[in-house]
Amino acid sequence: MKKLMLICAVILGFAFTASAQTSSKAEFKFVEEKHDFGKVPQGIPVTTKFEYTNVGSEPLILTNVAPTCGCTIADYTKTPVVPNGKGVITITYNAAVVGTFTKTIVVTSNATLPTKYITIIGEVVAKPASTVGK
Repeated sequence: MKKLMLICAVILGFAFTASAQTSSKAEFKFVEEKHDFGKVPQGIPVTTKFEYTNVGSEPLILTNVAPTCGCTIADYTKTPVVPNGKGVITITYNAAVVGTFTKTIVVTSNATLPTKYITIIGEVVAKPASTVGK
């Protein structure tokens, strides 16, 4: 009976240790992971900010934020974000081509899920024709 109790205690100890190790990583919690710009005038760049909180127990470090298109520029918090701290990813889209768009930004970090995807969508509308000479 003592051996059975000892074995159960050891197994329980391993289970608690394993669960503590997985929860000690950094982890994102975004305010929004997809932003809709709506209708955007052609030729006018638009910008949005993706705010996030580190809900993990280790500092969150972004190692790269890579747009999947050359028409999109990303800037981000480059210092470690402490537990319960906040960071921001700023995305600027160059609205040069008329039509709908969906652009994905790949966020790489030391979080529990090391690769995260955020998205911007919208529609670029043509500028109204100029009425010069009336």
